[in-house]
Order: sequence, then structure tokens, then C-alpha cells
Amino acid sequence: MNTVLLSDSIRMSGSATSKDAAIAEVGAILVATGAVTPEYVDAMFMRESSVSTYMGNLLAIPHGTNESKDEILRSQVAVIRYDSELDWGGFPVRFVIGIAGKGDSHMEVLAALATIFSDMSAVQRLLDATSADEILTLLGLDTA
Repeated sequence: MNTVLLSDSIRMSGSATSKDAAIAEVGAILVATGAVTPEYVDAMFMRESSVSTYMGNLLAIPHGTNESKDEILRSQVAVIRYDSELDWGGFPVRFVIGIAGKGDSHMEVLAALATIFSDMSAVQRLLDATSADEILTLLGLDTA
């Protein structure tokens, strides 16, 4: 199994106060950990301008466009939890999860996140988590 989420890519309390700032913040984690080039973050903004990455139940999953695949150096996920709701195009968001998927590995991650965030009791456990390691365990994101 390849771990696509490590505790050092989880922020318990993001500093962004807007959708754009949150995309920049989660993108910066992906860049800082060597998963993507800075151009991938630009593609995250391009994706958001064409289709919202709001998923429901306090979750947004910003990611790049199909054209930005070459900017992904390795698959990785970055998670930021916010203390206050962000306005994501009229929807409340507390979790911003940036995804960079090499090949099709991101499809498994998206499916896992959809399952977790479709259950509000699971979302509440993520909101109540007191450490990055606890969030890591609750999300359990691995790909084969």
C-alpha cells in the first residue's frame, strides 16, 4: 500500500477565510511536500472556476485539471480543517482536501472520501478529532 496522506500534510486549523485563500493554502501544502509543481496550484484555480469542487457535508476537494497531470510528481492528499465555516460558492465548508493523483490513483481516494463524508457521524468525528494522527486514522486513505 502507498500512503497518500501523511500526518504532516494535515492542518488542524487552517488560516484561510475565503475559498480562494483555502485553495492556495491546501495547494501550498502539496507544493511544499514535493507532490506537485506550483503550476498545479494554478490548475486547481482553473478547475474551480469551471466547476465547483464543493462535495457536500462541509467538504470541498480542490484538484487540478486534466491538462495539469504532468504537474503531479506523486500522488498525495492534503487536508485542512477550518475552525469556522468557509463560504464555498454559497455552501458551508470546514474541510478542504487537496488531491494530486498520479495516473488514476485519485479515483480510489475520491471514492473513499465520498463514503466517509456521506456519513454525518463520521464528519462529526473528524470535527471532534484532536490531532492530525486521529484525522489520519479516521480518513485511512491508502491506494494500492
